[in-house]
Amino acid sequence: MIIDLRSDTVTKPTKGMLNAMMEAEVGDDVYKEDPTVNALEERLADMFGKDQALFFPTGSMANQTALKLHTHPGEQVICDKYAHIYNYEGGGASFNSGISCKLIDGERGMFTASQVVESINPPDFYHSPLTRLVEIENTTNKGGGACWDFEELKRIKAVCNKHNLGYHLDGARLWNAMATTPATARDYGQLFDTISVCLSKGLGCPMGSVLIGDAHLMSGAIRVRKILGGGMRQVGFAAAAGLYALDHHLDRLSEDHKNANEIGAVLCNLSIVKKVEPIETNIVIFELESHVDESEFLRQLSEKNIHIIGMGSNKLRMVTHLDYTVEMHQRLLDILNDF
Repeated sequence: MIIDLRSDTVTKPTKGMLNAMMEAEVGDDVYKEDPTVNALEERLADMFGKDQALFFPTGSMANQTALKLHTHPGEQVICDKYAHIYNYEGGGASFNSGISCKLIDGERGMFTASQVVESINPPDFYHSPLTRLVEIENTTNKGGGACWDFEELKRIKAVCNKHNLGYHLDGARLWNAMATTPATARDYGQLFDTISVCLSKGLGCPMGSVLIGDAHLMSGAIRVRKILGGGMRQVGFAAAAGLYALDHHLDRLSEDHKNANEIGAVLCNLSIVKKVEPIETNIVIFELESHVDESEFLRQLSEKNIHIIGMGSNKLRMVTHLDYTVEMHQRLLDILNDF
């Protein structure tokens, strides 16, 4: 039994998802003639109450397109120091859009409206980059799957309106946030100008993300996607997986959250564990005591066919997901208790 908790992207399509993919009606999506892709885009645009949606091969490409749509070279985006667009998208903000990131020292990847105000460069001070966009990530990946307070998001929106700033949501794991907190897709759609959602994180799809937004921004999205090399042909097979996931895999996300909390409870009782970050969704981040060798800990788990991520500085991460079974869960808890 191999237990892979490195990420919720390691899942394989279920039998039902595979059947939906094989039965998908497809066309050439570069010409916008793939009916299954069109159906997925229309469904997500309607779900969030936005004008348009566009299918992308990856979440990074969807986010990078959003940055390009909101900004011009030389301008700046405000984001948290843990933000995915800053840490894990290969420097794409500077490479693709020619913009810089103004990093906020937030709490577990989240910041406040007052911190946004403090981070806005004076628009008439031409020595500093022009602030153009505020970007947030929900749930926060590096912050341990933390969920933003929706009231704080509304306060940040008011700041954006006052200062004429764009507002983008990296919602790679927004599904997890919506399974935990009261805010709905429509609620998020009313706040943000653009939203990216991932189909391969949490929902079990083999690929795909969708950028959703207002018409005046999204009108340029397909051109940017083409420039970034994201034009695909008969991609309805992948879009069908997304439609299937929306029908069958949203309600089960609470199972992943329950499993993550149970793992965290066991870790809290281990003498070798210094700290476990608060667990709200499906991500468990914990820190080993300083005398414990991270590499040796990972090696011992690997010998038992358990694979997790080392984040450096004795911090490690586990992510529960669709393919993590009841049997795997019990075995992991037993092995952890043996430490």
